Amino acid sequence: MKIFDFYIAKVFFVYWFGGLVVFATLYLTVDALGMVTQHSDVGIMSFVRYYAYSLPALIYQLFPVICLFAVLFTISQLNRSNELVALYSMGHSLFRISLPVVMCVALLSLVFFGISDRVFPRLALKKKYVEYVEIKKRPGAFGTVKTNRIWYRSENVLFNIKTLNPQESSAQGVTLYYFNDTWDLVQLVSAKSVVMEGSLWKLTDGLITIFMEESSFPLTKNFQSKNIVMNEEVADLQSASDSSDQMSLGELSRFIERNREAGLETTSYEVDYHSKFSFAFAALVMSLIGLPFAVERVRAGGGFKNVGICLGLAFLYWSLYSSFLTLGRYGALPPFFAAWIPNMLTLGASGVLFKRLNR
Repeated sequence: MKIFDFYIAKVFFVYWFGGLVVFATLYLTVDALGMVTQHSDVGIMSFVRYYAYSLPALIYQLFPVICLFAVLFTISQLNRSNELVALYSMGHSLFRISLPVVMCVALLSLVFFGISDRVFPRLALKKKYVEYVEIKKRPGAFGTVKTNRIWYRSENVLFNIKTLNPQESSAQGVTLYYFNDTWDLVQLVSAKSVVMEGSLWKLTDGLITIFMEESSFPLTKNFQSKNIVMNEEVADLQSASDSSDQMSLGELSRFIERNREAGLETTSYEVDYHSKFSFAFAALVMSLIGLPFAVERVRAGGGFKNVGICLGLAFLYWSLYSSFLTLGRYGALPPFFAAWIPNMLTLGASGVLFKRLNR
């Protein structure tokens, strides 16, 4: 059986690399065509750098689908060649036969999880820089996380945000630095919270500090509410920030803790933190639920049927996963459960399917 385990693992990796090439090529082709069409005046090297920084994270995002694809075709090939029947006759269950495949998926998941935590945050930062500075020509919208704050620039205004909640168009812990044409600081505005209505920002519970050339002492004044007009739309800030992607698990954990101690809303970041762990298991649970389908359906449709099953299961899982994460970000579910319930439900469904097979 050990020899056959190596044989199954070899077949799995052949299909895995095939799926990687197919899905990554399709995604990059479609995305690149849209990007080049929208930004036809950008040099080719900017696009090359953008997709070079994007590719590792893209592969990680497609990783569960690629694993499901490889599992379906591996077991289907064993079924078509009657090797699966032979192993059944030797008293082996479907799970035992699939064990080398499951172990390969688990090993790849651990490797990709480690890489995603160590390497991807730096690549995400470089990708955002190329996207907003070189391609979109909007360096002010390039958001970075420094000293636990998210920084932006809008013309002669620098501002940082402790916590951004794009779903509710609001933010907390906002400080704006206004400069004149010679980049001397002329005004500082800080607020505990802000509601963003397009370019109109409604600040509450804040302080204004004015710096004047004729006086060495700045003037300060408190305010309960104040409206200001900004050039940044909240949708732009949402797409430009993605601060969770720019931090490792340790950095994100410290970011959450310090903002929580400051009394700021951290629910969205907590959901992102737990989802980093739960996503690492997505490939494993999707592979497990795909195994029964590989056995039941192979004789009815061949390869195209397997591709359809792969895409269908992937769509159902991502719909479930995205829905629960959204519920978590809106506070309808605790962050931990919002991130893990999709995996639990998928594992439960795979257990029921295995029991029905009785193999």
